[in-house]
Amino acid sequence: MPRLLNYARLPLQAAALATGAKSFRDNPVIGSAKLNRNGLHVSRIRLAHHLAQWRRRRLESALDPSDVAAFQRDGFILKQNFLPEGVFGALQESVLAHRAPARETIQGDTITRRIALDPAALARLPEARWLLRDSRWLGLIRYVASSALEPLVYVQTIFSHVRDAPPDPQTDLHADTFHSTVKAWLFLTDVAEDEGPFVYVPGSHIPTQRRLTWERKISIGAAAGSDVLSARGSPRISAEALERLGYGRPRAFAVPANTLIVADTVGFHARGPSVRPSTRIEIWAYGRRNPFLPWVGFDPAAAPFVRGRAVPIFWWAMDAAERLSLKGNQWRPVGLKRPGDPPYV
Repeated sequence: MPRLLNYARLPLQAAALATGAKSFRDNPVIGSAKLNRNGLHVSRIRLAHHLAQWRRRRLESALDPSDVAAFQRDGFILKQNFLPEGVFGALQESVLAHRAPARETIQGDTITRRIALDPAALARLPEARWLLRDSRWLGLIRYVASSALEPLVYVQTIFSHVRDAPPDPQTDLHADTFHSTVKAWLFLTDVAEDEGPFVYVPGSHIPTQRRLTWERKISIGAAAGSDVLSARGSPRISAEALERLGYGRPRAFAVPANTLIVADTVGFHARGPSVRPSTRIEIWAYGRRNPFLPWVGFDPAAAPFVRGRAVPIFWWAMDAAERLSLKGNQWRPVGLKRPGDPPYV
């Protein structure tokens, strides 16, 4: 019977190749050593990259040409003093004072808190509502995402060194998946170089031949590997391996508040280590769509009854999956919190 069930699952597992599914361990087709030795994983990377570039060419008219050039070279766009001083001051003050239902997850010695910028929050935060509809904000995020998507947006707080535990796994250099995805940070607090800055390896979003050779090698043994995160499709990389791939040194972004970074997290990145307990607060946006779509728009999150509500819908679905014992939910509700309120450990 188990063998029959495995055969029954194969068509769905094979169909997942046409989606953003990435886990070598959870899908025997994606994780097949034989298929990956013959180029399956590398072929998915190449096709996803080609389609992302094709879609970006249809979105680049919304950006300044210098931003397009910076992204193509580096894999990220950096904008200091993103908002006018008075606008940012009002946004910062209102968001930091905002008290709303929050969720937290613990990874190693670090707690991450997220507060949804959903319709209920935006009704009380007009400055945030204006930001999320601003054409510059959306244009940069959609270009890097290679999709006219509606990003998920939160107020995110990173509390470093809040408990005695192993280091935060997000401090290891890694790629989120095999294809382009977007993450954006509008920092509401200053970020010091030794207090958990965002770190990115410039140019590592480009699938060079060395990168593809490395990807092929890790894909062959990833399903049986001991690194759980790599086995599930978010490969970690050492400093030595990074050097062999020919990329430059990782760049740590020690930046003042009101700096926006929009990055393609197929490139190698991390949360820099913090040498002391620290708190980083930002408006954080995330977007990931099927990398093989041959069109730019038609994002389900933009549908009339979904737009702006994707985060609470996502949390509801995760809670329901856990209640049905289908999948655990690492994001636990912690009650009403302001972004800077001390975490419960």
